[in-house]
Order: sequence, then C-alpha cells, then structure tokens
Amino acid sequence: MAREFARTDRVGQQIQKEIATILMREIKDPRLQMTTVSAVEVTRDLAYAKIFVTFFNDKPDEIKASLEVLADAEGYIRSLLGKRLRARIMPHLRFIYDSSMSEGVRMSALVDQAVASDKPVNGETTDSSDEEQSE
Repeated sequence: MAREFARTDRVGQQIQKEIATILMREIKDPRLQMTTVSAVEVTRDLAYAKIFVTFFNDKPDEIKASLEVLADAEGYIRSLLGKRLRARIMPHLRFIYDSSMSEGVRMSALVDQAVASDKPVNGETTDSSDEEQSE
C-alpha cells in the first residue's frame, strides 16, 4: 500500500514550518519583516531545497535586497535548521521570490475594475430582462 505523502513532502513541510519560525524569531534584519514562507520543494535526495518566500512590500528593489539578505544568511539558517531537525542530510537552501500572491491581488483588482466598468451609468440597466420583469 502506498503512503499518502512522500518523504520529501514531509521533510519539505517540516522545513517550511521551521524556517518560518526562524525568520520570525531569530533573524532580526528589518528588511525581512513580514516574510512568509509559502512553499518548499525538496529534491528527492534531500540535497537541495527551494524555499519560496513572499514579502509584505512588493517593490522590485526591496524584494531583491531581501533575497540577498536571505542568500547571505543561508548558512546561519541552515545551521539553525540542522539543530532543530534530526536528519543526517541538511539540504542547501535556495530562496526564491514567489510572485503568486502579488499576481493574485493584481488579478483580483483587474476583475473588480472590469465589474465596476460594466455597471450601468446613471442607473440605466443594460439587461432587457430586468425591464420586462418590472413591468
């Protein structure tokens, strides 16, 4: 019988939880405030892990600076992670910006804008079925 989750998925979930805690409590850099770990992908041999992060600010230069801070702190984060997880192999960490959150907000705004532009002007209805029902 197959397991519900692969080992890499379980390790990825644990790494995600621990890195989120480390970023919240251990790293005191102001450029990393409001950092969210949205996903973790671990290679099958557990040698590498891609950590997808989102930031509160969405300015490209601030995102780049935050990613550089994370890349510089990779060794420190990895050592803290090694102390918290009991694993023989601790994967090398690679931080990647996850733009899905900002894209979702942008798409939602576009939909809201389209709905607002479709609303009738000055109370006029564009749907003839509404006029027929009111008569």
